[in-house]
Amino acid sequence: MYNAAGQINKDQLVQRFAPLVKRIAYHLMARLPSSVQVDDLVQNGMMGLLDAINRFEAGMGAQFETYAAQRVRGAMLDGLRENDWLPRSLRRDFRRIEVAVSQLEQEYGRTPSENELAGALSMTLAEYQKMLQDARGHQLISYEDLVENGDEDFLERHLTDDSSEPSKILEDESLRRLLVQGIEALPEREKMMMALYYEQDLNLREIGDVMGVTESRVCQLHSQAVARLRVRIFGEAGLKKKKAKRNG
Repeated sequence: MYNAAGQINKDQLVQRFAPLVKRIAYHLMARLPSSVQVDDLVQNGMMGLLDAINRFEAGMGAQFETYAAQRVRGAMLDGLRENDWLPRSLRRDFRRIEVAVSQLEQEYGRTPSENELAGALSMTLAEYQKMLQDARGHQLISYEDLVENGDEDFLERHLTDDSSEPSKILEDESLRRLLVQGIEALPEREKMMMALYYEQDLNLREIGDVMGVTESRVCQLHSQAVARLRVRIFGEAGLKKKKAKRNG
């Protein structure tokens, strides 16, 4: 990665880590509306890679890839924020799904099926699945977001705050415990999809190949799983807030 003069060869670094940018872009696409173009993500990600290279310090060694990945992902998310990537109408649709999940879980005492959720929303199964696919883009969120008012999405409020990097927030033990419990309670196909996406780092097409379904179906399963997990986290946060008020 160094030239004859002992300086960092930036062109070589760009070539070496360009595949990393594409991998992050395709991985991120599962969380975003269909209106987002992967080429836009890649373009912003390349800017993040160049920024990482310019900030590169000798001696970082293998740590550079981790650092570069963070800068690339951050640049992609910054670009999404600037382009108002998640319309309010899609947020409302996603919240309707969450309300239906919560109500049916309380009514049935179990995880509701897709057909039951579609019925609760007065939709056909096909209409409900289209809503799932269109509403992708919501993220798992921190406890602070669960108790705040307003209609902003988690990423929109925290993209530029290094201390709120999602990977760091997920290190919170209580949130990790809730996520583990929530994922364990998911239907088997949704649990498999989440494992392939978050643990095996597969993209939508690769997950579809493993599960024998289309990429659009993987999107639907992802959105539905995230809705179930958000309901679980919201419910837990609400209980904590009520207990704090009683104890205060």
